[in-house]
Amino acid sequence: MDLTRCTSCLPYAPKLIPPSFRQQITPKPNSTTISSNHAAISTTRMVVKARGGGGGAAAAEAETAVVEKPNLSKRFQVSEGHPAPFGANLRDGGVNFAIYSANAVSATLCLISLSDLHQNRVTEQISLDPLTNKTGDVWHLFLRGDFKAMLYGYIFDGEFSPEKGHYYDSSKIVLDPYAKAVISRGEFGALGPEDNCWPQMAGMVPTSEDQFDWEGDLPLRYPQRDLIIYEMHVRGFTRHESSRAEFPGTYRGVVEKLDHLKELGVNCIELMPCHEFNELEYYSYNSVLGDYKLNFWGYSTVNYFSPMIRYSSAGIDNCGRDAINEFKYLVKEAHKRGIEVFMDVVFNHTAEGNEKGPILSFRGIDNSVYYMLAPKGEYYNYSGCGNTFNCNHPVVRQFILDCLRYWVTEIHVDGFRFDLASIMTRSSSLWDSVNVYGNPLGGDSITTGTPLSCPPLIDMMSNDPVLRGVKLIAEAWDTGGLYQVGRFPHWGIWSEWNGKYRDIVRQFIKGTDGFSGAFAECLCGSPNLYQDGGRKPWNSVNFVCAHDGFSLADLVTYNNKHNLANGEDNNDGESRNNSWNCGQEGEFASISVKKLRKRQMRNFFLCLMVSQGVPMICMGDEYGHTKGGNNNTYCHDNYINYFRWDKKEESSSDFFRFCCLMTKFRLECESLGVNDFPTAQRLQWHGHTPGMPDWSDTSRFVAFTLADAVKGEIYVAFNTSHLPVTITLPECPGYRWEPLVDTSKPVPFDFLSSELPERDIAIKQYAQFLDANLYPMLSYSSIILLLSPDESA
Repeated sequence: MDLTRCTSCLPYAPKLIPPSFRQQITPKPNSTTISSNHAAISTTRMVVKARGGGGGAAAAEAETAVVEKPNLSKRFQVSEGHPAPFGANLRDGGVNFAIYSANAVSATLCLISLSDLHQNRVTEQISLDPLTNKTGDVWHLFLRGDFKAMLYGYIFDGEFSPEKGHYYDSSKIVLDPYAKAVISRGEFGALGPEDNCWPQMAGMVPTSEDQFDWEGDLPLRYPQRDLIIYEMHVRGFTRHESSRAEFPGTYRGVVEKLDHLKELGVNCIELMPCHEFNELEYYSYNSVLGDYKLNFWGYSTVNYFSPMIRYSSAGIDNCGRDAINEFKYLVKEAHKRGIEVFMDVVFNHTAEGNEKGPILSFRGIDNSVYYMLAPKGEYYNYSGCGNTFNCNHPVVRQFILDCLRYWVTEIHVDGFRFDLASIMTRSSSLWDSVNVYGNPLGGDSITTGTPLSCPPLIDMMSNDPVLRGVKLIAEAWDTGGLYQVGRFPHWGIWSEWNGKYRDIVRQFIKGTDGFSGAFAECLCGSPNLYQDGGRKPWNSVNFVCAHDGFSLADLVTYNNKHNLANGEDNNDGESRNNSWNCGQEGEFASISVKKLRKRQMRNFFLCLMVSQGVPMICMGDEYGHTKGGNNNTYCHDNYINYFRWDKKEESSSDFFRFCCLMTKFRLECESLGVNDFPTAQRLQWHGHTPGMPDWSDTSRFVAFTLADAVKGEIYVAFNTSHLPVTITLPECPGYRWEPLVDTSKPVPFDFLSSELPERDIAIKQYAQFLDANLYPMLSYSSIILLLSPDESA
């Protein structure tokens, strides 16, 4: 994740209408207009002494409060309710509502029908009595009645004192963090009433009709070492007209194209954020492209339990139930095809931004609990997006654990990739060892935000019995300077996005001196990072490209970023990309330069597939998708980010074919994706001559042989010099080397698959070299040879 994609806290961010209804509407009977004044309800005021409440000064202030006498509902039977579980949950023929807020002095449940939401009205408000509807710091209520097409939210009142960390505002209806679906707008990119970017949102009230037929679906539980991950964007995957999808840009659209992923050979999809977010967060006119900037990537969560409703073909129909089922349908259909589903989750910050941001949910419920705050109420900003989620606070870490459990048990998700995961290792606000560990620690002087060697949240997630077997992947850094690649607290379970793999491989493949030894470590699964900590090669998720940064095609086409389309004068995005344009900048280049670029793309992909660890492919790289040199495309809901199915078809016999054959080769090999780091018994290093590797700073050649129980023995070599070289191959009496892959060869001879009609003829063309145990390698090329019996011996 890049700081540059989060613009809500920057000076040029658009000024958005806050999420409250401002117009006055004549209320219908038994309904109340949603406005800045919720005193329209007839109430009786009384002074009570609150039971439970928060600790310290906040508790003292909240001890005596003026609250509304609970309303007598005409629609629902009302009783005290239960403090657990949190959220709105079916039980005993009704719905139990429970929500945590330690520092609020009053709470009101707002029930809103779907039709009333569109008319800016509250259907019914029920005030919670702190004597009967509060246990400890949990407000609760139980209702029986007809909840069809019914939504809900809360009004919390209390101190509005930012310097103390409190943002209570009784004019705001806030979302329950545990709401299972969030309803507002139904169409992606469409403005709300009166062009409001932040129309009122409300949560779905569950009913007994919430059913889904899983058809016996069970977790696939692949060993992580066997995975080939495909990072993808749900909307971008099928939104382009060339997809010809019946439901473009939706979960169902992804299902329509799952067979493409099966053909590619991936067995795991990693979905970019699919939790509810507001794509209009950055909404502003982009004069460069003549369209509007949106939050396309989605790294700005509004609610962690709700799927992104506007990724559903059903939208807000049936109060979001159809959207939930559509996401479940995607998971079920992926599993049918042998594909696991991971979610990219953003527990490092929320869409509420800094002190100038909107009050949507967490801020209006208990800001000082959910966010990491300085002593005078300022927001710590380790995320680069205005706020930092207070992950290691006891309440917050339980919330995160509950959320993960929900997506695993109810939605059947197989794993999670945690954006800016290093934030989850930082100490929380109001940190103290008694609160976290149960007893004081000698010399405990931990301050807010300090990296912890044993973070309570990571401990809980790693040892949770429900999450046992679920894959956990950390983006092991944050924008506050904490970089933990190879050092993330792991309990032997966590994997990491290996950013060092990306940087080293890019440097070596483009021919930079001084990286041959580091490149060899990458090929082995980065034992220099993971072996001493007791981890395995599969704890390294290897990637060359991801959603942020250059695409694979742009990596070999541009030396510099070209981000003018973002409307920020090319000031956003990473400037150090370790890219090489192969001699000319941009897509318009000579034929020789274009051929070299194709060769380099094959070199990168081959490297990814022969490296120990878990390879990850970025959506579109399999056909050479270009973003025009833009390495920070967070704001573009257009062709820049859309998968181009027409381009994929054009590449079907070229690079896409190469990628499919390479993934198939990896899956067939026993030696690629091993459980332990390779030793000398399995792997031998070579230079231009066998057994003599060159690890000098000027070396641009790395080769190795790998013993494989299926393929026999494999020889892999990379020549990243600008000069060709003829290499001597290891001698194996009674056997001879046969070429399989040579990235310098034209299609289809770059990969001599068994079904290639001209395969035998092509192999004979190598005979004069192979008979002498030699092989000629062009500059910037890589090869794979297989050992086979010498029938002429």
